[in-house]
Amino acid sequence: MKTELCSFCLKSGILCRKCSTKVKKGEISNLDLKIARLLLSLETKYPSLQNVCFYKAFDVGRTIAIVVGHGDVPRLLGYGGKIIKTISEETHKSIRVLEQGVDDRKFLEDLFMPLNILTINTIWLPDGTTETRVILKRKRGSQLPFDLKALKEIAKKVRNIVLRIEFTH
Repeated sequence: MKTELCSFCLKSGILCRKCSTKVKKGEISNLDLKIARLLLSLETKYPSLQNVCFYKAFDVGRTIAIVVGHGDVPRLLGYGGKIIKTISEETHKSIRVLEQGVDDRKFLEDLFMPLNILTINTIWLPDGTTETRVILKRKRGSQLPFDLKALKEIAKKVRNIVLRIEFTH
């Protein structure tokens, strides 16, 4: 697995000067350390993780968003979802895997998976700010597979996107 931290620091649990400076500056959070260590420990069981680039993790409510490199989302979702299930069990939170460096539409599709996005619009507000309106298709009476408030906050933290979410049947 590729990450901002040295693999030695992740394996040993003792940070070198370079890595500890990144933590002190706030470039790397304790959650980033925890997720990176967890992914590294799963590498032997799931060899596809060796090629994954881990960038950052965001903790919002009962959800953790894991930001990985371009094309790495299927590697984390593979093995019948066992990798995500293990991370979820270790952290006691639901997991969202997002891709670094993609356009807003792909980012939002990953965020709201498994629901389908029907429309994405930009709303220009009188104060000069913008909101992104997302209309999702939802089956009648079905429960949402995620916490909407948490996903709105994740979009704000990861991409600085203010979301307005609507549903259609």
